Amino acid sequence: MLHTAMVVLGIFVLTVVMIMSGRGGGNFYVIALVLSGVPVHTASTTSQFILLSSALAGAFIYGKAKTMSWPLVAFFGGLNSLMAFVGGFQAHLYSGTSLKIVLSVALAIAGVAMLLPEKKVIKTAAVRLGYWNIHEGEDTYVVNLWLAAPMTLVTGFFSGMVGISGGAFLVPLMVVGCGVPTRTAIGTATAMLAATAFMGFMGNALHGGFDPVLAIPCGIVAILGGVIGGRLALKTKSKKLKTLSGIITIIAAVIMMLNAFGGE
Repeated sequence: MLHTAMVVLGIFVLTVVMIMSGRGGGNFYVIALVLSGVPVHTASTTSQFILLSSALAGAFIYGKAKTMSWPLVAFFGGLNSLMAFVGGFQAHLYSGTSLKIVLSVALAIAGVAMLLPEKKVIKTAAVRLGYWNIHEGEDTYVVNLWLAAPMTLVTGFFSGMVGISGGAFLVPLMVVGCGVPTRTAIGTATAMLAATAFMGFMGNALHGGFDPVLAIPCGIVAILGGVIGGRLALKTKSKKLKTLSGIITIIAAVIMMLNAFGGE
């Protein structure tokens, strides 16, 4: 009983941090559950359930505060999900270790990019082929489709191969590459995660491994963590959110690199 309570408490803390940074955090949940003695397959299914619960709660908070962009959810989420399916389907053709090494290096680059000083956001519309002008409230940002489309396709492909959501890449891509405000990028990524987590949970649950005794308490605290994480993010300065997201992404890169060489 005490052991389960400690696991649930740890999941609660993780969900608050992950929702604040716009990450899924599935790799963190799986590692935390496995280290606490949960079998890998059960840990993977429970992780997807936690992701779904926290992302839905976080998306509700961000949506209520109008700090997410539905056009960006459709664009980035659609391309990411499509290529994640292709990547997952092709994963068996490549070495898991080499994929994790490549992805950990890419994660580290994305994390460092988030820690660099923020460039001045372009506020004027660009009337050029391949540039998408989005006006939302007082914000105007320009998405360079020549950069965003191929980067999202590559992100989705490699994310699908190693079984992660891709939020760790999409937040830096939106903020650094497209000039989307950090809080909007985090809200948008959280909404995308809910859809991705639902599909992942269904896929895992169909093969068994769903333990309601563990998953339901974790799901309840994940909802609470998603609400608290979302509200904390709305009260935190964008610069601090950007730094938090960068640091979490670099930590994820280190964990994935250790996992690759550990043969997990």
